[in-house]
Amino acid sequence: MAHPSQLGFQDAASPVMEELLHFHDHALMIVILISTLVLYIIVAMVSTKLTNKYILDSQEIEIVWTVLPAVILILIALPSLRILYLMDEINDPHLTIKAMGHQWYWSYEYTDYENLGFDSYMIPTQDLLPGQFRLLETDHRMVVPVESPIRILVSAEDVLHSWAVPSMGIKMDAVPGRLNQTAFVTSRPGLFYGQCSEICGANHSFMPIVIEAVPLEHFEKWSTVMLQDA
Repeated sequence: MAHPSQLGFQDAASPVMEELLHFHDHALMIVILISTLVLYIIVAMVSTKLTNKYILDSQEIEIVWTVLPAVILILIALPSLRILYLMDEINDPHLTIKAMGHQWYWSYEYTDYENLGFDSYMIPTQDLLPGQFRLLETDHRMVVPVESPIRILVSAEDVLHSWAVPSMGIKMDAVPGRLNQTAFVTSRPGLFYGQCSEICGANHSFMPIVIEAVPLEHFEKWSTVMLQDA
């Protein structure tokens, strides 16, 4: 959950997000080292009193500033490609959920069940209970079992939307007439918040997403109750 004056990422709630945080720290360290080296060279060149008017070229320097950036790019590209393929990998999902974007709410359909689906609207500010978050709470949460591979099918009914949950490392565009898919595994129980991340009209800011990760036995009880009420 984000908090006021936060500068970094939200705490990771999935293995993919943990990998993204590690890669961010890795890339940031490389950027800091390069920036420090460049700043040092600039200061050294400006402040030095030593000059040499006769150096016209240097093969050694040319080799260094050609090879070194190539090595740095490889050090960034290899872990980046690894995470990219990891995010696209979907192995034997235990549950498939279809998320459909509408103006301006989300609807969810648990495709492994015959008749389990619901619409998820934002709770107006005046109806919030103590402890609930303004603009983030919904009347129906997307409930999933902890530590189970979940496949999400994302589409839209009308205009472009985007189904995004930062703590899960998920952002998938919802395109009318097209079915996109992604997957995640929740590492721990809890509530994880997201929002529509593609401008979709006047009430774009009022399309929150709430994932409730619970133990498997609690999920089974919840699904039984939902099927009975359907």
